[in-house]
Amino acid sequence: MVDGSYRFPGRWIGGIALVAGPLLWLTGVLLRLPFPFFFPQQLAAYAQAPGQMFAAYSCVLIGQILVALGIAAAAELIGRTRPALATWGGLLVVLGLFARTFHAGADHLAFQLVAPLGVTGASDVVGKSYGAAHVVAALNPAIMFGWPVLALGAWRSGIMPWWRALALASMAALMLGVLKGSTWTSVVCLSGLAIALVPLGVRVLLDEPRPRPAAVAAWACGVPALIGLAYAFGRLG
Repeated sequence: MVDGSYRFPGRWIGGIALVAGPLLWLTGVLLRLPFPFFFPQQLAAYAQAPGQMFAAYSCVLIGQILVALGIAAAAELIGRTRPALATWGGLLVVLGLFARTFHAGADHLAFQLVAPLGVTGASDVVGKSYGAAHVVAALNPAIMFGWPVLALGAWRSGIMPWWRALALASMAALMLGVLKGSTWTSVVCLSGLAIALVPLGVRVLLDEPRPRPAAVAAWACGVPALIGLAYAFGRLG
């Protein structure tokens, strides 16, 4: 029998994503904060501290993916009373996050140029191709305008007080594009995202009914194992 109460991505995945996504994204922003913002300096930073920069950009990317899942859960809550704002805010934010993941792929490729070409050669290639046309550029406005629409919906629906909704809207000021580093503005924006979404995620997770201890243990062991197998399988391709 179909359960008509089901909502994607579900309470547990949505709640965990709302908590972990902003915190991981903020961690990545903080890890690359010591290095200058623009792409030649980001490439030089990768040559100087490849482990730290790999961790920084990986945390940002994984955080963005988790935030997208969390936004689906938040939009469902908003949509119970403000469906239009939930639809447009959720859609624009998720499309904007798709654009940011596209940028993350370009970041990864650019960093791989450092080893064979050196920082100067990699910077030259990136500089000459920086303005290349691509269809994802059409999603760039969604990166900026989605957050205020979603924040308005979060406030009007009552799932957030005005000050947390304002913190969520501050994400509109986060810079976009390929090989963009971190500034203190980035830290403020991602702190606002955490202030807005983490308490919401905790609330979602603490809603009744509570899971059985055996189920928690199974998920705690099974999910890391599944992620490890998926990573190993992906490396084979």
